[in-house]
Amino acid sequence: MTEYIGLDVSMKETAISIRRAGRRIWRGKCASDPAAIAELIRTRAPNAERLVFETGPLSVWFYHALRAEGLPAICVDARHAKAALDMAANKTDANDADGLAHLAEVGFFREVRVKAFDSMLSRTLVAARTKLMRTTLDVANQIRGLMKTFGLIVSCSMGASLRCIFAPSWPTTPAFRG
Repeated sequence: MTEYIGLDVSMKETAISIRRAGRRIWRGKCASDPAAIAELIRTRAPNAERLVFETGPLSVWFYHALRAEGLPAICVDARHAKAALDMAANKTDANDADGLAHLAEVGFFREVRVKAFDSMLSRTLVAARTKLMRTTLDVANQIRGLMKTFGLIVSCSMGASLRCIFAPSWPTTPAFRG
C-alpha cells in the first residue's frame, strides 16, 4: 500500500504525518534536516507516493535534498494549502502536517515549480551584491552629509578611499587642527 506524507517545516523541527488508505498511521517530529527526514521516511513509509510540504525559506533546500534522496517531494503553494489547513480545529504543527498529508492523499494541491539550485545561487549572489552596493552608497552619502557640518565639502566619487576624498580639505578646517 502507498503512503502519503505531509511535512510542516520549521527551523528546528519538522512535524511529519504519514497516511495510508485514508488513515493516519504515524505522526511525530524530526530535526529539520533532509537526511534525517529521508531516513525516517524510508523506515516508516517505504512505499511513499507523495511527500508534500509548503513553500517557505527552507523549501528549496528541502526539495532538492529530498529529491536527491530519491523521495517524491512536492512543494505546494502555501496560500493554497492555508485555505485547507485553516479548517482544522486546533492550529498546531502536527495538525498542519496531517492536513498536508491529507492533501497529498486526495491530490488537492497546487504544486509550485522549484527553481534549480544553481539559479538560486546566482540570484543570491546578485541580491547580496546589490545590497552591498546600496549600503556602500548610503554610508558614503551619510559621511558626506556629516562632513558638511564641519565645512568639509566632499565630492561624490565612489570607489575612492576616504583619505583620498578628505585629504585636500582636511588641513584647512579649524575644528580638526591639532
